[in-house]
Amino acid sequence: MKYNCLIVDDEKILADSTAEYFNLFGVSAAAVYRAESCREFFEAHSAELILLDINLGEGSGFELCKELRQSTDIPILFISARTSDDDKIVALNIGGDDYVQKPYSLGVLLAKVKAVLKRYGKAADGLYSDGYLTVNLKSKLVQANGREVKLTALEFRLLAYLLENRGSVVSKRELFEKVWADKFTGDGTLNVHIRKIREAVERNPNDPKYIVTVWGQGYKFTGDGK
Repeated sequence: MKYNCLIVDDEKILADSTAEYFNLFGVSAAAVYRAESCREFFEAHSAELILLDINLGEGSGFELCKELRQSTDIPILFISARTSDDDKIVALNIGGDDYVQKPYSLGVLLAKVKAVLKRYGKAADGLYSDGYLTVNLKSKLVQANGREVKLTALEFRLLAYLLENRGSVVSKRELFEKVWADKFTGDGTLNVHIRKIREAVERNPNDPKYIVTVWGQGYKFTGDGK
C-alpha cells in the first residue's frame, strides 16, 4: 500500500495521534515506533515522505536516515524535542530535508507536510514550483518571483541535476562527471557557476536557501527558499 507519510517515532501515543490527524485531513499516514519496524514497512509498503524522530529508543534517527538514503531520496523531516543547533546541522548534512521542533502544532505540521508533498510531487513530474521559484525541466523555463531567469545551458544542467537529486548531497566529483562529463574540471569553475545560479534564483545569494553548500561534501538543493 502507498501512503503519503510514514511517521517513525517511539512516542506511540504522539505518533498515532499525528497519523490519525493527518488521515482526517486527506494525508494518508501510517505510524511505526522502531527503526526495525520502519525497515519492515518498506518491504511491503511505500511512502512519499517520512517524519523521523531523532531518538528512537533502541536506535538513532540519524543512523536510520543514513541507511534510508542508500536506497531512497524521498524527503525526510526530522522531529525532535532536542534544541541543539548541532542536531539540526547533522540532520541536514546526512540527508534530512527539514527539522521540526517538538512539541509541534498538528495544524502547522500538517501544512508543512502538505507543502512538501506538493513540491516534491510536482518536481517528480518535471515541474518544481513553490510560489517563488519555478523550474520546468521539460521546457527549461526558470522563473524567480514571477520573472523569467536566463541561465546558460550548463547552468541549467547544474540546476536541473541538483533539483533531480533534491534533498541529497551531490558531491563536486559527481557534478563534474554527470554534468560536465569531465572529472578534471576544477573547483573554481564549479564555484563560479554555482554563484551565478544563486544570483539568478536566490532571494539573497549571500545567504542561499535553495542551493546550500555542505562543507567538505558538495551541494544540496533543499527546496526551501524561504
